[in-house]
Amino acid sequence: MNYNPILIVAGEPNSVFLEIYFKTITKLKIKSPLILIVSKRLLILQMMKLKFKKKINLLNHHELDFSKLDNRSINIINVDYNPQKAFEKISDKSNQYIENCFKVAIKILKKGYIKKFINGPISKKNYLGNKFLGITEYLAHHFKKKNAMLIYNKQLSVCPITTHLPLKFVSKFITKKIIIDKIGLINKFYKKQFNYKPKIALLGLNPHCESIHKYNEDNEILKPTVKVLSKLNYKISGPYPADTIFLKNNRKKFDVIVGMYHDQVLTPLKTLYEYNAINITLGLPFIRISPDHGPNERMMGKNLSNPLSLIQAIKFLDKN
Repeated sequence: MNYNPILIVAGEPNSVFLEIYFKTITKLKIKSPLILIVSKRLLILQMMKLKFKKKINLLNHHELDFSKLDNRSINIINVDYNPQKAFEKISDKSNQYIENCFKVAIKILKKGYIKKFINGPISKKNYLGNKFLGITEYLAHHFKKKNAMLIYNKQLSVCPITTHLPLKFVSKFITKKIIIDKIGLINKFYKKQFNYKPKIALLGLNPHCESIHKYNEDNEILKPTVKVLSKLNYKISGPYPADTIFLKNNRKKFDVIVGMYHDQVLTPLKTLYEYNAINITLGLPFIRISPDHGPNERMMGKNLSNPLSLIQAIKFLDKN
């Protein structure tokens, strides 16, 4: 039986991703072939630096033959990039290389014969600038789809209504329509992947869901939205105060906690589960996962980075 491959963009060349990738493929035994979009020169440099040895299988992305793929070698699609050394400072010098990697991936994904995609971390500031808030929005733009960011853990997942947005802009991007769209994507994902409707808690924007200002988003937007979604048979309640929802006896009542902004839900989830979570983009015509870590420039070349999030990402896709 041939298993659908997992397509992986290595992302920022000056990051810990390849170190984590080497550790992951050493630990994991999976059925799905892995295809890594990366610079062959960079790969070899980092293999030498990190003392990792494995045969490289160079693929032609114009004529991919899945029947002959396995994971005995590192299967790569080479994208030209000429690093001076294994690890350099992160800068916009690698932007064109990253763009070229994503172009190859998007071209393959649009053909529809690969349905599993992982991307390594990128520097949002250097690569995306002010064009997109993150790769979630970048991919949704290219595939013209609505999206939601789900940080998934089997015990508890979270979703921020706004993603990498400065706090001063958050309230302007909270609308009934946006919330309904994202809750719909979460519900659809759980129904398709796990065959049940998730129990969802919606968090308030303001401390204790109260505001000293005469306009309170929790009363004016969030409460009416919960009522609408409840009438549509979603298992949703709220808004709840963010400072108590993650207490053990509260969080165990829910499958997903939906917050109004990024750190409102990601900070407590990472405190609870550390690297045991994966970032899934909902709404795309394929499953896209990003391991829940950044480039981590401070740790480059030290061979000390934790591969758990990438391991979980690949295991999740291998089963689906």
